[in-house]
Amino acid sequence: MAAKITVYQALNKNAKKLHEDWLTQQMQDEGLREDLISNEELRLESEEFLKTFLAAIKDDLLEDSNSSNFDKLNEMLAGISINRARHGFSPRETGYYIFSLKQAIFKTLEKEITDLKKLYTEILRVNKLIDSLATVTFETFIRGREEVIIRQTNEISDISTPVIQVWDNILALPIIGTLDSSRTQVVMESLLMKIVETESTIAILDISGVPAVDSLVAQHLIKTVSATRLMGAECIISGIRPEIAQTIVHLGIDLSGINTKASLSHALRFAFQTLRLEVRKKTDKTAS
Repeated sequence: MAAKITVYQALNKNAKKLHEDWLTQQMQDEGLREDLISNEELRLESEEFLKTFLAAIKDDLLEDSNSSNFDKLNEMLAGISINRARHGFSPRETGYYIFSLKQAIFKTLEKEITDLKKLYTEILRVNKLIDSLATVTFETFIRGREEVIIRQTNEISDISTPVIQVWDNILALPIIGTLDSSRTQVVMESLLMKIVETESTIAILDISGVPAVDSLVAQHLIKTVSATRLMGAECIISGIRPEIAQTIVHLGIDLSGINTKASLSHALRFAFQTLRLEVRKKTDKTAS
């Protein structure tokens, strides 16, 4: 009778012990991130997953992990993997979650199935199923990590392209890092929206934080200047260091139609002159 027991029956019969063995293996792992997930959270998560796992294999269809029986399990596993990716778990730490279950299952089957031939067959079936679930784990983990990278890239892009209103009718946009096509698009959109919002007439593009200027970067700058002018604002490029000036001349890039200044302070002074503004240092007159 024992030789005819199914995998589901063996695991369901020992569900509590199976959960304990699985949880023990996870908690003994040197890579366990207690700073990212508490022992209680891990226990509850594993308990819920094991219940779902047992429900999925109830009909003994271990070979067909794509069947509707496994829909809820795959969905739950995907949610766990994406959540771990978003919270900073490594691929190894996430993969061990499902691979450690394999060892706990093998231990239970060795106890319940005495027929060695049947035990070998069932272990192969379980091994194939867990490997299939591991594929789901890694696929969804990668998708979650890609979402994190895209979000972080967008946040960095927003931080590195701040449009600042330094004075009435004067905007400044300090550019940090290399300009490429996608970055230029973000710069232009941010700048043009701010021009409309503030009705500014002068925009200063400060490239002090751009490590190098080549013909492609220069073309991106010229496009930004042209777009700014179409909005009715004048553009000033500041931060032209000596080495950048030499590069521009060497490449034969024509910036003669664009106001360029060595520093942001020079650009701001030029903007004041253009708007006929005068800034004076206030001196205190004390009574004699």
